[in-house]
Amino acid sequence: MSHVIAAVSTGNQVSAIGILRLTGDDCAMVAQKVFKLNNGKPLSEAPNRKLMLGTMHDKQGRVIDQCMAVYIRGPHSYTGEDTVEFHCHGSPAVLAAGLESLYQAGAKPAQRGEFTKRAFLNGQLDLTQAEAVIDLIEADTADAAANAAGQVGGVLQKKLAPIYNDLTDLCSHFHAVLDYPDEDIDDFRLDNYYNLMRNDAKALYTLLQTYGQGRILRQGVGAAIVGKPNVGKSSLLNALAGYDRVIVTEIAGTTRDTVEETVMLGNTRLRLMDTAGIRQTEDQIEAMGVERSRAAVENADLAIFVCDGSNPLDEDDWQVINACLDKEHAIALINKSDISKVVIPSDLPFMTVIHICAKTGEGLDQLAYAVDTMFAGELPCDGSLLTNARQFDAVRRAYEAILQAMQSMKLGQTPDAVLTDVEEAMKAMGEVTGAIVREDITARIFERFCVGK
Repeated sequence: MSHVIAAVSTGNQVSAIGILRLTGDDCAMVAQKVFKLNNGKPLSEAPNRKLMLGTMHDKQGRVIDQCMAVYIRGPHSYTGEDTVEFHCHGSPAVLAAGLESLYQAGAKPAQRGEFTKRAFLNGQLDLTQAEAVIDLIEADTADAAANAAGQVGGVLQKKLAPIYNDLTDLCSHFHAVLDYPDEDIDDFRLDNYYNLMRNDAKALYTLLQTYGQGRILRQGVGAAIVGKPNVGKSSLLNALAGYDRVIVTEIAGTTRDTVEETVMLGNTRLRLMDTAGIRQTEDQIEAMGVERSRAAVENADLAIFVCDGSNPLDEDDWQVINACLDKEHAIALINKSDISKVVIPSDLPFMTVIHICAKTGEGLDQLAYAVDTMFAGELPCDGSLLTNARQFDAVRRAYEAILQAMQSMKLGQTPDAVLTDVEEAMKAMGEVTGAIVREDITARIFERFCVGK
């Protein structure tokens, strides 16, 4: 028996419709204490999955709202339990009063992610689907939403299930022969499974290769704006952000630390880092900022080098350029094109060089096109991309365990030694889907959720 929980599922902003959600055993009995159908029947007798009009009231009988209620009987609900939703007018005051009335009727406040956690615990979702729910809620690009929606639909789970089943068959065959020697069971031969394991290893390797695109899809492109002092880095960040995020002055060295802002540039989500100007300095605080700038370049997915196009390149410029040349993805921007163009694209050793004016916005459309082109994913965003580090780490461990098992087979080791690695692979894959997972990991996953989901 699970206790009844309740929460607002549509946030606390004014809206046309606001939803109160309850789930748990006998939740309809709790709900009908505060809601009366217009047809006079109790809510517990309402048709399944049909919106019904009625009146919500508080403990004293005062009317809270004229609204709709829907009763969704388990196990065919989101949580797998009986669920009731009230579709109210979207006033935060109405929703707060309705929620308080439900608490007085016996419901308990839902914790963060508790509805989805119950769906996971009741077998309605595996862990890849549950994690994808919050990814779908937080998605800020169409591709991110599409991939998350695919994972909610079970695409990733369907890729992993056949591999897990193959390893289960291998282990079960070995133990069946070992435990029931007198039964008519086919002899267990490791070499009969070698090709199967090789194909499974290939499938896991292919999945691991999707993580680069999946990580950027979920987190965005980490982009470090770098250059010597006073070339327009902060002006560029402000132009891309659409407001004065960073103080801009004519004084060189104004920015002493990294400043971060997330923006949409074209179709790409950028996690921009405006950095302190890189140059030799005796100022201890500025020197610390310069070191952080170098670290930002090393850790970024994209280095955006900015120079002052109205002045010739100097030693400080080349110091920054050399820091960017080791990056797989780098773009050079020649700023202040509204003044003069002393620096030309051929002066810079970058594949992509664009003239811009951070003050007027000239050239930013070209920058957007270049970034979109640079990070356009080659794989379809259909749910088959690994998008978070936890999943990637578990799949990597499964892949390495299978390779170790195959190596042990080549060396002629005994079946029980080989199966130790196979079982490690199964354990790692179980962590991805939630078949095997520690309580602290699930708690951390569902802490990302909002209350009401």
